[in-house]
Amino acid sequence: MPSKAADVADKHASPPLPEPLRVPVADSHTHLDMQSGTVEEALAKAASVGVTTVVQVGCDVRGSQWAAETAAAYDAVHATVALHPNEAPRIVHGDPDGWSRQGAREPGGPPALDEALAEIDRLAALPQVKGVGETGLDYFRTGPEGKEAQEASFRAHIEIAKRHGKALVIHDREAHADVLRVLKEQGAPERTVFHCYSGDAEMAELCARAGYYMSFAGNVTFKNAQNLRDAVAVAPLELLLVETDAPFLTPAPYRGRPNAPYLIPITVRAMAAVRGIDEDALAAALGSNTAHAFGY
Repeated sequence: MPSKAADVADKHASPPLPEPLRVPVADSHTHLDMQSGTVEEALAKAASVGVTTVVQVGCDVRGSQWAAETAAAYDAVHATVALHPNEAPRIVHGDPDGWSRQGAREPGGPPALDEALAEIDRLAALPQVKGVGETGLDYFRTGPEGKEAQEASFRAHIEIAKRHGKALVIHDREAHADVLRVLKEQGAPERTVFHCYSGDAEMAELCARAGYYMSFAGNVTFKNAQNLRDAVAVAPLELLLVETDAPFLTPAPYRGRPNAPYLIPITVRAMAAVRGIDEDALAAALGSNTAHAFGY
């Protein structure tokens, strides 16, 4: 019987390599800057199982700058840039509980929101930056006092995406109705992606009618996520994407252990099983959809 120490160590160990996909796919949303190891190691490990492209997502100014620099350095990496929904209230109010990539305030205090958005706008013009996001609304971490800043930031990101002809990548947590409302009021960009889709089948049908892409993460494999599987089942094949959101949302049976792009095959196979289609056919659609959504 393994020791308690060995059991604890195993829970923090990287999951094993899954069986490679025969048809290559892209991880449409990952955070390489929050994962262990080097970018080279992460890309090589992913490529070994058929994950040949990743979209590196920015969540604050520094993270967005890093995403753009990394995408410029690696052909297999594309970037998106943005202020995470919980970053906007932190900047406006200096909220220590707001989301931050580094988990701390900027040295000398938070910059003005308009200054931060101006830098996102500058980065969005770069050719290696394929999207603006993750932006949107998050009512799980930010209370009523942060809603105004979140919505203002969300609307600004929508306009940045449209101005530069880039995809819009949406973070929507416990805010479905308001996210859909703002998109309708502001006018969504031609290519809009709901990252880590968290709605149900009914919302998936609304997104489908609007032509929004729906990207599913490892939580589609969780026992308590029947709503996500129902959404996978009804979403049009041409609007489906897959992602890790690594290092978060590691698919079952490795939930709680570190996630990384190389684990995408597990989620692809779970999605294929839900839809009752061949995994190669789904992988081909996912690869094509991601390239179209992000314009690469």
